Amino acid sequence: MKRFLAASLLFAVSAVAENLSGYIIDKNCAGKAAMLGNEACAKSCIKKGAPAVFVSGDKIYTIDADSQAKAIALAGKKVKVDANVEGDKITINSIEAE
Repeated sequence: MKRFLAASLLFAVSAVAENLSGYIIDKNCAGKAAMLGNEACAKSCIKKGAPAVFVSGDKIYTIDADSQAKAIALAGKKVKVDANVEGDKITINSIEAE
Protein backbone atom coordinates (compact mmCIF):
# COMPACT_ATOMS: atom_id res chain seq x y z
CA MET A 1 0.00 0.00 0.00
CA LYS A 2 2.86 2.39 0.82
CA ARG A 3 4.40 1.79 -2.60
CA PHE A 4 1.10 2.53 -4.30
CA LEU A 5 0.70 5.76 -2.35
CA ALA A 6 4.28 6.83 -3.15
CA ALA A 7 3.78 6.08 -6.84
CA SER A 8 0.49 8.01 -6.86
CA LEU A 9 2.11 11.03 -5.25
CA LEU A 10 5.00 10.93 -7.70
CA PHE A 11 2.60 10.87 -10.65
CA ALA A 12 0.56 13.74 -9.23
CA VAL A 13 3.69 15.86 -8.86
CA SER A 14 5.12 15.00 -12.28
CA ALA A 15 2.07 16.08 -14.34
CA VAL A 16 1.76 19.86 -14.16
CA ALA A 17 -1.12 21.92 -15.59
CA GLU A 18 0.14 24.76 -17.76
CA ASN A 19 -1.16 27.40 -20.14
CA LEU A 20 0.99 27.43 -23.26
CA SER A 21 1.03 29.21 -26.61
CA GLY A 22 2.36 27.65 -29.79
CA TYR A 23 1.47 25.79 -32.98
CA ILE A 24 -0.23 22.51 -33.79
CA ILE A 25 1.77 20.89 -36.58
CA ASP A 26 2.61 17.44 -37.87
CA LYS A 27 5.52 15.59 -36.32
CA ASN A 28 7.45 15.44 -39.61
CA CYS A 29 7.69 19.25 -39.93
CA ALA A 30 7.84 20.18 -36.25
CA GLY A 31 11.56 20.94 -36.32
CA LYS A 32 11.27 23.29 -39.31
CA ALA A 33 10.50 26.84 -38.15
CA ALA A 34 9.36 27.84 -41.64
CA MET A 35 6.52 25.30 -41.43
CA LEU A 36 4.92 26.80 -38.30
CA GLY A 37 1.59 28.27 -39.33
CA ASN A 38 1.46 26.35 -42.62
CA GLU A 39 -2.06 24.97 -42.31
CA ALA A 40 -2.13 23.21 -45.69
CA CYS A 41 1.06 21.25 -44.98
CA ALA A 42 0.06 20.34 -41.43
CA LYS A 43 -3.38 19.12 -42.50
CA SER A 44 -1.96 17.16 -45.43
CA CYS A 45 0.75 15.42 -43.39
CA ILE A 46 -1.63 14.62 -40.54
CA LYS A 47 -4.16 13.23 -43.02
CA LYS A 48 -1.39 10.98 -44.38
CA GLY A 49 -0.78 9.58 -40.88
CA ALA A 50 1.77 11.85 -39.18
CA PRO A 51 0.72 12.54 -35.58
CA ALA A 52 -0.05 16.09 -34.50
CA VAL A 53 2.42 17.68 -32.08
CA PHE A 54 2.50 20.97 -30.20
CA VAL A 55 5.44 23.33 -30.73
CA SER A 56 6.03 26.11 -28.19
CA GLY A 57 9.26 28.05 -28.60
CA ASP A 58 12.00 25.49 -29.18
CA LYS A 59 10.11 22.70 -27.36
CA ILE A 60 8.18 20.00 -29.23
CA TYR A 61 5.49 18.22 -27.19
CA THR A 62 3.95 14.89 -28.09
CA ILE A 63 0.17 15.04 -27.80
CA ASP A 64 -1.44 12.06 -26.07
CA ALA A 65 -3.84 9.88 -28.08
CA ASP A 66 -6.95 11.15 -26.28
CA SER A 67 -6.08 14.76 -27.22
CA GLN A 68 -5.20 14.19 -30.89
CA ALA A 69 -8.72 14.98 -32.19
CA LYS A 70 -8.77 18.33 -30.36
CA ALA A 71 -5.38 19.21 -31.82
CA ILE A 72 -6.09 18.05 -35.37
CA ALA A 73 -9.10 20.37 -35.57
CA LEU A 74 -6.64 23.31 -35.33
CA ALA A 75 -3.77 21.85 -37.39
CA GLY A 76 -1.33 24.49 -38.59
CA LYS A 77 -2.76 27.25 -36.42
CA LYS A 78 -1.26 29.22 -33.57
CA VAL A 79 -3.12 28.17 -30.43
CA LYS A 80 -3.36 28.57 -26.69
CA VAL A 81 -3.66 25.34 -24.73
CA ASP A 82 -4.45 24.50 -21.16
CA ALA A 83 -2.71 21.17 -20.77
CA ASN A 84 -1.24 18.74 -18.29
CA VAL A 85 2.46 18.52 -19.08
CA GLU A 86 4.55 15.50 -18.17
CA GLY A 87 8.05 15.80 -19.59
CA ASP A 88 7.63 16.24 -23.33
CA LYS A 89 4.07 14.86 -23.46
CA ILE A 90 0.87 16.87 -23.06
CA THR A 91 -2.76 16.08 -22.42
CA ILE A 92 -4.90 18.93 -23.73
CA ASN A 93 -7.68 20.09 -21.41
CA SER A 94 -8.75 22.96 -23.68
CA ILE A 95 -7.48 24.53 -26.88
CA GLU A 96 -8.34 27.65 -28.84
CA ALA A 97 -6.93 29.48 -31.86
CA GLU A 98 -5.07 32.71 -31.12
